[in-house]
Amino acid sequence: MSKKQILKQYFGYTAFREGQESLIDHTLQGDDVLGIMPTGAGKSICFQVPAMLFDGITIVVSPLISLMKDQVQSLTANGIPAAYINSTLNVNQTYKAIENARNGKYKIIYAAPERLDVDEFVSFAGSANISMVTVDEAHCVSQWGQDFRPSYLKINEFIDKLPKRPVISAFTATATSEVKNDIIRILRLKQPYVAATGFDRENLYFEVQKPKDKYQAVVHYLKNNPDKSGIIYCATRKAVEQVCGNLQNDHYNATRYHAGLSESERASNQDDFLYDRKTIMVATNAFGMGIDKSNVNFVIHYNMPKNIESYYQEAGRAGRDGTNADCILLYGGQDVITNQFFIDHTSEQNELDPEILELVKAKERERLKQMTFYCHTMDCLRAYILRYFGDRTGHYCGNCGNCKQNFETVDILDDSKKIISCIYRMRERYGIQMLIDTLRGSRSEKIQNLRLDQLSTYGIMKEVPQGRIREIVNYLVLNEYVVLTNSEFPVVKLGAKYRALLKSDEPIFMKVVIESERTPKKAKPGKPKSNRYVGEINQHLFAKLKELRFQIAAENKVPAFVIFSDATLIDMCRKKPADKAGMLEVSGVGEIKFERYGEQFLKIISENNAMTDHEELPALENTEISVEEICEYVKNKFNPSEEAVPVSILADMLNSLLLQKSDYKLNAIKLAKFYEEKGLLQSETIDGKSNRVASAHGKEYGVTTIEKTNSAGNTYGQNFYNQCAQQFAADHIKELLGSIDPE
Repeated sequence: MSKKQILKQYFGYTAFREGQESLIDHTLQGDDVLGIMPTGAGKSICFQVPAMLFDGITIVVSPLISLMKDQVQSLTANGIPAAYINSTLNVNQTYKAIENARNGKYKIIYAAPERLDVDEFVSFAGSANISMVTVDEAHCVSQWGQDFRPSYLKINEFIDKLPKRPVISAFTATATSEVKNDIIRILRLKQPYVAATGFDRENLYFEVQKPKDKYQAVVHYLKNNPDKSGIIYCATRKAVEQVCGNLQNDHYNATRYHAGLSESERASNQDDFLYDRKTIMVATNAFGMGIDKSNVNFVIHYNMPKNIESYYQEAGRAGRDGTNADCILLYGGQDVITNQFFIDHTSEQNELDPEILELVKAKERERLKQMTFYCHTMDCLRAYILRYFGDRTGHYCGNCGNCKQNFETVDILDDSKKIISCIYRMRERYGIQMLIDTLRGSRSEKIQNLRLDQLSTYGIMKEVPQGRIREIVNYLVLNEYVVLTNSEFPVVKLGAKYRALLKSDEPIFMKVVIESERTPKKAKPGKPKSNRYVGEINQHLFAKLKELRFQIAAENKVPAFVIFSDATLIDMCRKKPADKAGMLEVSGVGEIKFERYGEQFLKIISENNAMTDHEELPALENTEISVEEICEYVKNKFNPSEEAVPVSILADMLNSLLLQKSDYKLNAIKLAKFYEEKGLLQSETIDGKSNRVASAHGKEYGVTTIEKTNSAGNTYGQNFYNQCAQQFAADHIKELLGSIDPE
């Protein structure tokens, strides 16, 4: 079987993406390889395809249990024999997995780096035919990487114990030239083929906001994007608890993840998110690397991360299936202080000797500085990120907050001279905040005790807002007029070019946001659609395909995206295949998945085609349609599913009709709340968590609450609505529409 046959049969793709084929070819030739590819670029295929063609076993060293689990689930769904060996398995399960591996039942085995010095695993590897060792998230091997893990240094020792040296392949999404060189050196890659495909993710929209109230900014986004699933990253456990609690109180379908929770609760909450039982995950960076959920529509950073590498990797969890996604960072000055504290008091790297540790901290402070500049730059945000990683790019992407923002250009020469003069008179001893307080004439006790109120520059910028002064200081740092030290408490000092600025009469222009546009406004309603296709797809068909996918996923006890991604369902809607040959032309549908699920999806598509061929589609050009006509149309056309469905699928079914006649759109939260208001659901606590469950009245209408137990042993309730319960929503559609605003 050839590499392209493997690609099509098992993964459902007809062509390789940029960089994939060359990495695969060199691997198959026996060369060591290093792939530097952005999240979502398909780096897993670069080692999974060769693994299928090699005679022996491929061991994939992976840092997180969640990654292993997701990867093995996806491989198994594709018909590829794979397993993972980590701390979640008990002794008997580990023994069975190793025995199966000895007997040749697996082509790919995922293992945690800590497993590599366990005698039993080393013994197995020593007697097996290991064709390749793949190091995923390879930046973890470098002390200069954002996720350095000492356990990754065990990889070389493990390889040395093998009877023969296998092919070594390494992959990462984020690596500066320094980290790249470290990976090659530490893993002892032999004349490796290096492929860096570029870091750009064109489907991601980047934006930095500086709201006065971060939580309200989150709510503003969620209200304008009611059906999206995403991650909200917070810097601390406390912030996670606060944000998640507030969202739950406001009836958002949110859960949480941080290191302070028990292992069982973390596993439970992660499953809830992966299986779409919860649409919003609020988490620290403990929920990051290795999360492979394809339908993440947004990533919001509630706090600024401590470096660009972490930010880009976490933001890259969005839009993995290639669909458009939002990456929004909510910046506040306290974020810098919090990150400085984490850098200076971290215990994660206490295995390092003091001298190396100090060098690492200095490097982290420099990275924090670059991250802070990102939050303040008025230039293209995408270009800033790409330049940081050494990727050549233009200066305007047209798809980030700055490129879409309206700026004005102001001359900051006079203000810059005042700032530099003040730094000089403060004898270059203080940080940015003390500088700002002095310039604005603060009467704080600290200013007075240090006698900074006696300086001639004290209060000379008292009319200038604090934020504007900070923007100018950052501009001066970026342009080397002043510098920030990399010390524990960064100090503002004069840079190499400050004298030239003081002597100059030439204006210095800086872009600033027009004040009237600093506060995000509510999204304006879009124009009515001119046809029944949204983004060129039939929404009714899309809803039906999602409904079927959900049912199959529930039967197989896997996340829905493991069956087919949203991108694959969208491609089905566009191509409307009529037979096996047509279905195999759909991106993401291979021979194996067609054998398992293809006929079921073909049936739905066929039924839809028959309907659209014989039924006159409603004319949408008539935008003067009344609410009464909309409601009558929904009641007449609504076709409840024979199978009981969850509230998210029911919302999709109703929206497929609503969007033909109006700009109204329901979401699962509104729908569930409506059922509760009508007395069909009631609040109940299950395993310490508040749940909406079927009431006695709801059971009469056909609402069923099924108690389920996840892999962590925790119980939760999930509501399903039969034909009668589904029809209830359609019959009361006018009341439902009265509770929402048209888009």
